[in-house]
Amino acid sequence: MNNFGRVAIGALLAGSLAACGSDGGPTFGGPTPTPTSSTGQCSLSARQAFARDVIDEWYLFPNLVNTAAQPSAYNSVQGYLDALVAPARAQGRDRFFTYVTSIREENQLINSGSTAGFGVRLGYDTANNRVFVIEAFESGPAFPRGFDRGVELLAIGTTAGNLQSVSSLMASGGPDAVQEALGPSDPGVSRVFQIRQLNGTTSTVTVSKTEFALDPVSDRYGARVINDNGKRVGYINLRTFIVEDAEQDLRAAFNTFRQQGVTEVILDLRYNGGGLVRIAELLGDLMGRDYAGQVFSRTTLRPSKSSENETDLFEVQPEAITVTKLAVIGRGGTASASELVTNSMIPYLGNNLALVGANTFGKPVGQFAFDLEACDDRIRAVTFQTVNADGQGEYYNGLAAVVPNTCAADDDISVQLGDPAEDSIAQALSFLRNGAATCTPITANAQSARSAGSRSSERRVLQPSNPTAAQREIPGLF
Repeated sequence: MNNFGRVAIGALLAGSLAACGSDGGPTFGGPTPTPTSSTGQCSLSARQAFARDVIDEWYLFPNLVNTAAQPSAYNSVQGYLDALVAPARAQGRDRFFTYVTSIREENQLINSGSTAGFGVRLGYDTANNRVFVIEAFESGPAFPRGFDRGVELLAIGTTAGNLQSVSSLMASGGPDAVQEALGPSDPGVSRVFQIRQLNGTTSTVTVSKTEFALDPVSDRYGARVINDNGKRVGYINLRTFIVEDAEQDLRAAFNTFRQQGVTEVILDLRYNGGGLVRIAELLGDLMGRDYAGQVFSRTTLRPSKSSENETDLFEVQPEAITVTKLAVIGRGGTASASELVTNSMIPYLGNNLALVGANTFGKPVGQFAFDLEACDDRIRAVTFQTVNADGQGEYYNGLAAVVPNTCAADDDISVQLGDPAEDSIAQALSFLRNGAATCTPITANAQSARSAGSRSSERRVLQPSNPTAAQREIPGLF
């Protein structure tokens, strides 16, 4: 299986929170698994034939394929793939998780965490036509220009003379109009912004998109030990599982937790769309020192590929701790590898585990990578499902229905991530302190809690309908 690029790559939140994902694995290299293309040419028909071969041999739901779909009826590989897997999508089993992407772009993202953009995640308020920065990447070009969590985008233009208000863009074309105004994800693309800080001050700044490295754990707030009335609580905000550097960041964080005697942890995955399964398995190891040799998760393929099924066991890691209580912060953008980790801890923590925030996306399936190298095509096809040690893996409607405790909380963008005063973190601390007695349960279809000011029950991640490789795995990234 290692040759196939097993990946838990994230949720694509577009408009009504539709998702694209894959569940990430140990390597993306090695030989491409059969089927192979019958031609080396990169005509549309040849590329579509390769995609059909992948689906016919490997697709997890062979009985949910539209075999009547004719490639000639579609003018793209993605359009044909969408038609093939439409029956599975109708049942909520493949919500745009099967797709074609660029080999080059995805490998660049995984190996170096590099992408081009402003370096911010954006969210939009559907009720009030407002767009906010929900997270800023320190290495991106926008952060030093004043963009950070809670900053509102008031206007966008290519020059100071043609600024368009965000409210008018949203009113005329919704989030798609805002995405169009932000321009393509190419280095050198420049935009002029009018922004408003949390303190109410406004400014006009110019930012050019550049190549920047995605740090999976922020040096500002990504890992810390919170003193909760004398008790040490470990907090870690993992932005993505897709970047290889996540391993060293997680090891460093848990080594600090171990040295300070931390046994209770807040795992903040609120915007984490997924990534490499290998990183998810490492995170499980780092929280399960006493579970070495026991089942973390099981991976199952279609019956004809059952020889590829795997069982992953907890492994001893020198930095590992034994988590006794765990609060996982999630929202609608929390998917795939994020959900895998949470689900896999349920058999071991039981009522000492809670989902805090809102219901997660619901993606218990993952993808392998199938490469048509001459054409830079990588087919990410749903090929496996993961279940925990108890055999639980049916959370297509989100984790709220399967996690023992749930605690509704807002995503308060007026407070920085990592701050104990932020609503979701405060609720997580309350659960760790008092149990679920102080929690308002999350309903299975709820994606958010209450609203106040710049916090909105209608705020969603801004996501293109045709995302880059980085945007697929890091929802809201621009």
